[in-house]
Amino acid sequence: MLSLSDGFEREIHMAHLIVIGGGITGVTSAYALARQGHQVTLIEKHRYAGMETSHANGGQLSASNAEVWTHPSTLIKGLKWMFKADAPLLLNPRPSWHKLSWFAEFAASMSRYRDNTVATTRLAIAAREHLFGWAQDEGIEFDLKQRGILHIYRSRASFEHASQVSRLLAQGGLTRRAVTPDEMRAIEPTLRGEFFGGWYTESDSTGDIHKFTHGLGLACARLGVKFMTAQAVARVWSTGKSVRVLLASGDEVDADGVVICAGVRSRALGAQLGDRLNVYPVKGYSITVMLEDEQSQAAAPQVSLLDDATKLVTSRLGLDRFRVAGTAEFNGYNLDIRADRIRPLVDWVNQCFPGVSTRRVEPWAGLRPMLPNMMPRVGPGRHANVFYNTGHGHLGWTLSAITAHQLGEQVAQWERMRASPSVPAAVAA
Repeated sequence: MLSLSDGFEREIHMAHLIVIGGGITGVTSAYALARQGHQVTLIEKHRYAGMETSHANGGQLSASNAEVWTHPSTLIKGLKWMFKADAPLLLNPRPSWHKLSWFAEFAASMSRYRDNTVATTRLAIAAREHLFGWAQDEGIEFDLKQRGILHIYRSRASFEHASQVSRLLAQGGLTRRAVTPDEMRAIEPTLRGEFFGGWYTESDSTGDIHKFTHGLGLACARLGVKFMTAQAVARVWSTGKSVRVLLASGDEVDADGVVICAGVRSRALGAQLGDRLNVYPVKGYSITVMLEDEQSQAAAPQVSLLDDATKLVTSRLGLDRFRVAGTAEFNGYNLDIRADRIRPLVDWVNQCFPGVSTRRVEPWAGLRPMLPNMMPRVGPGRHANVFYNTGHGHLGWTLSAITAHQLGEQVAQWERMRASPSVPAAVAA
């Protein structure tokens, strides 16, 4: 209800919003909007939510990994590793206009490296309150482990770069501390290898993104969100006052507004709506090591790790699963799981945690939706009733709750603007 100054009240029509995409950003967006009282329809091409990039990522809720990639060293490493099949960063040299334009904008964004790293840190810290609060409110069990994240470094140069990053993270409000190799072994006794040093962020945590997405999806349903799963979107239109979505099945869905949370497909949908989103699909791989015996369960780490040299991250998911994920592959819209990209992950486990059996390992690949400046796109598009919550890159799990909250604020502002033309002029004044 909207209370007006002349003493009468008028009920405001809460908008019907379509959310396209059932990954972590789509489900968190639907949840935030449903909590505001909106009628929400979520359209997802898979039968279940969280079946693509939100299915088996590294699991880290990591403000300590908020450093954006727009640093000159990223391009140098990409060129150096271009023809190395097992490189942490692999760039397919075959040119495309999409790839060339993305890297041109990536290079142009390097001047914002520091500012964007600080801003991302603040977002990551703010996201914790919302995500943990929602999980508690809705009773979601997602293998949350609040044991911190330990970044490990094998050389002085990489450790010193991390020292510079730590100062940027501190500007964003994050506290982490340098640790010696002996302190690293005390934090995570199962870790093997020679290291120069590490940085430990006690406030970071890990969890199963797919379990959380599923649990929050159930909460959405309880709030009245309509799920249209196994439905691919063929086309979307906006008049500025209404939207229409054409499904591949031929059915149409009408609403007052639309929220694009379609990951790497957001670029194509944005173009249909007159908006340019230069999202590129950056492939990442993971393995889930099944800890089927007591020795492996005891030998697998409890503390989450990030190995700077290999760009691999880990998370312990419950008693019997150990997730290892990472790498970045610029190879277009390709979801093939390559054996030469999975083998380094298995080898890393064998080297760093030799007591863990890798007899049973489940490989996975997903496409991270990355914008050239490494910042998510959250808010309205060219049309007033079109919104975006996409482009989170490698931090979709970490940032999802705060960007959904921000989206809710943007939609609320739009709602007020929709209502204002019908408010009497004397009241508006």
